[in-house]
Amino acid sequence: MRLSSPRVGVGCVVRREGLILLVRRHRAHGDGTWSTPGGHLDPGEHPLACASREVREETGIEVENARFVGVTNDVFEVEGLHYVTLWVSADFSSGEAQPLARYELSDVGWFSETDLPDPLFPPLRRLLKGEVLGGPSDSA
Repeated sequence: MRLSSPRVGVGCVVRREGLILLVRRHRAHGDGTWSTPGGHLDPGEHPLACASREVREETGIEVENARFVGVTNDVFEVEGLHYVTLWVSADFSSGEAQPLARYELSDVGWFSETDLPDPLFPPLRRLLKGEVLGGPSDSA
């Protein structure tokens, strides 16, 4: 299958008291896998603002102290998709996590970083394994 032109995605790792917020993907590539809230970077939008917006739209959570943590190169050959994902980390500020974007996620939950659900969305798995662009395992 021919790949699409690369798109820019933004994922946000939200932390609260040693836990991270994950969503179960639904009706999108990676259906059934667990990932962080995230989505497409809008034209003219700053990646940190995109991360905060996506978390709010998908889960109702507000975040603070957003910061850049890495980039992954994510090719989904079966779906013909190619994403460059900008990863952001942020701290929980307020709200009650719920699956607001039912058209693209089916569940939300807080998980210990040492006991994450399975299966994980491949881009998140890459991030957690340190497979980021410019990182020690990066190769062209």
